[in-house]
Amino acid sequence: MVFYLQPGGPDTVVALTAAAELRYTLPDQDVTLSFLPGDFTQVNTDINRKMVSCAIGMLELATGDEVLDLFCGVGNFTLPIARYCGAVAGVEGDAGLVQRARANAERNALTNIEFFTADLYGELPAEPWMRRHFDKALLDPPRSGAAQVLPILDRLGIRRIVYVSCYPGTLARDAGELVTKYGYRLRSTGVMDMFPHTAHVESIALFERS
Repeated sequence: MVFYLQPGGPDTVVALTAAAELRYTLPDQDVTLSFLPGDFTQVNTDINRKMVSCAIGMLELATGDEVLDLFCGVGNFTLPIARYCGAVAGVEGDAGLVQRARANAERNALTNIEFFTADLYGELPAEPWMRRHFDKALLDPPRSGAAQVLPILDRLGIRRIVYVSCYPGTLARDAGELVTKYGYRLRSTGVMDMFPHTAHVESIALFERS
C-alpha cells in the first residue's frame, strides 16, 4: 500500500513512502491498467469488475463490431471491450488520461484500439474518429452527463448504446432525449452499489434503435 499527500493543487501530489506503480486488474478480460494518483478510476474494485463484465454482456459484442467508447479515461472499458470485437476507438478530453490509456493498451498487447483526445462538450464534427463507422457505443460520462454527444451518436448511426452513469438525474435526462428525439428504445437498466453506505449509486442502461 502506498500513501500520497496533496498539500495543494493536483501538481502537489507526492508519495509519503516509496512510490510504486498504481494499477488494478480485470481478471475476466485478462487486463491490467496503470494510473497516476490524480487520475480518475473506480474506487470499488469488486463492483468495477462486475460492472465491466455487465457492460460487455449488454453490448453483445461480435468479432466484427466496431465500438466507440466516449469518456474513456485510462481505458477501464476500452481495453476489456477490445478482447471481444474488431476495433475500438476511445475518446477522452484529458490528454494525460489518453496517454495512460495508450500505454495500457500497449502493455496488454491490444492492437485493435485507437485513442483520441477531444473535448466531448465542444464541437466534434471535424474530429477524425467522426469519419469512421461504429456499430455500438459505450458512454461513461461525469455527473454532468452526455447530452452534448447524443446528436453525435445519432449522426454515426450507432445501433446499440450502453450508458454508465454516476448520477441518475442526468441519465434520466439523456435517456429521455435518446428515446423521444433520436429514436432509441430503452431495453434495460439497473443500479450498482458502487459506494456502500452513501446515497450515491452507479447506474447502467441499454438503448437500441427502434
